[in-house]
Amino acid sequence: MTIAGSDPSGGAGLQADLKTFHQHGVYGTSIVTLLTVQNTHAVSAVQTIDIDFVTAQLDAVVSDLPPTAAKTGALGSAAIIDAVAARAADFVFPLVVDPVMISKHGASLIDKKAISSLRDQLIPKAFLLTPNRLEAARLTDQNVVTIDQMMQAASTIFAMGARNVLVKGGGMNDQAVDVLYDGKRFSLFEAERIDTVHTHGTGCVLSAAITANLANGLTLTKAIESAKRFISTAIQSGSGVGNGIRPVDFHSPI
Repeated sequence: MTIAGSDPSGGAGLQADLKTFHQHGVYGTSIVTLLTVQNTHAVSAVQTIDIDFVTAQLDAVVSDLPPTAAKTGALGSAAIIDAVAARAADFVFPLVVDPVMISKHGASLIDKKAISSLRDQLIPKAFLLTPNRLEAARLTDQNVVTIDQMMQAASTIFAMGARNVLVKGGGMNDQAVDVLYDGKRFSLFEAERIDTVHTHGTGCVLSAAITANLANGLTLTKAIESAKRFISTAIQSGSGVGNGIRPVDFHSPI
């Protein structure tokens, strides 16, 4: 199950999540939290869904199609974050929280009040939190540029209540390095940095792939390793659609 915003261009958000779920052989359900007007060039408008409608969707899905794993994406407002967190207290399946704050085009997808709700309400419900370096910096009020700073940020976020934290490094030098902290040790996941325009929705796809792998019974480490391979191949292949920041190739092999 994905609890996320809609991207009408199909490269990010719940559309990307559902495509990724399908490619990994799991049945996807979706809870719409916000609508965007966007394409590969820009996000021009964002509109959150009424909170009662969000929770009604969530209750309808969980009561009839109980997930084996779930993820969140863009939630938009403190009220929606609080409502999702309240429901998540009863989840018996792992929840992957992708704290989406800024689109690839630089548009804000979360208001200022929502940051504290994310820290206080939703992060403690997360089996895994997957911030990129910019998101980790906003959550911790720290600089997150080096691998050592990524480790420090992961440790700080872990103290907020998440069971596991994966800080995504993106491109640093010639490597794309992600840091996982489980409260006891740090693990690094490395891949070659790919210089390409096919990066729209990469965070959504990675967290969705991890979620699908958890639903398929993989351990967290194996789920991340497999997802990292998938997104690297998907970025390398590219989709060939759009004329701006293009989506990845959702047909990439697992």
